[in-house]
Amino acid sequence: MISVTLLGAGNVGTHLFKAFNNNSQVSVKQWFNRSVDKISHYKNDVSITDDMNMLEEADIYIITVSDDAVASISSAIPFENRLVVHTAGSVNIHDLDKKHKRGVFYPLQSFSKTANLDFSDIPVCIETLDKSDYQLLKSLALALGGPVKKVNSDQRKVLHLAAVFVNNFTNQMYRVAHEIVESEAAEFDLLKPLIIETARKVQDMSPYMAQTGPAKRNNTKTIKKHLALLKNDQHKAIYKLLTKSIQDTHGASSR
Repeated sequence: MISVTLLGAGNVGTHLFKAFNNNSQVSVKQWFNRSVDKISHYKNDVSITDDMNMLEEADIYIITVSDDAVASISSAIPFENRLVVHTAGSVNIHDLDKKHKRGVFYPLQSFSKTANLDFSDIPVCIETLDKSDYQLLKSLALALGGPVKKVNSDQRKVLHLAAVFVNNFTNQMYRVAHEIVESEAAEFDLLKPLIIETARKVQDMSPYMAQTGPAKRNNTKTIKKHLALLKNDQHKAIYKLLTKSIQDTHGASSR
């Protein structure tokens, strides 16, 4: 059984605790958070602490704090030569204190505390400085039941950047669409089958091949009508920018 200590109780840390705590192959030894009150309701399930000096020995220490706090938390761990990893997509592995054996355990998914997640569907990207540490992290990831991928720092950085486009930016587009339909008391729910179908299509074909719409067809009449409907200048700017991007990609602007 792999013993794990979690450091941090944000969205990722909370989901990892729930996944590990119900896993016969993993034992959560401790859960540290700077505000112990935030995890006090788990005290009957795991040993909790807000004191770094109270940390006990574990196979892996997983830092699940904000990107800017990873380095300071790793430096504050009061021992050395243990396997310490972070879960961030854009934080360098060398930001971890060099007194540790260092690694990255990056679940490539969007985490919200109130949303249920199945880790068997979540790829875990692993990076280590030592081959033996990779095997241990791989075993931990496999215990979650999902795909495991060995990545280097450059690959992880671009995966995180791409994730911002497909998740964070896409979700903002949903928000813009929500505002647009609300302006005329239309129902956003009517768009949900389209959202699902758009996501489904890229499981089987490239995003390039899946592209449809007036920008790809260079339907200038429809594009002008849409721009006239948009009253919010920011929405209008987004529409123009994305329309041009699609046209440039598919050569529609030169037709």
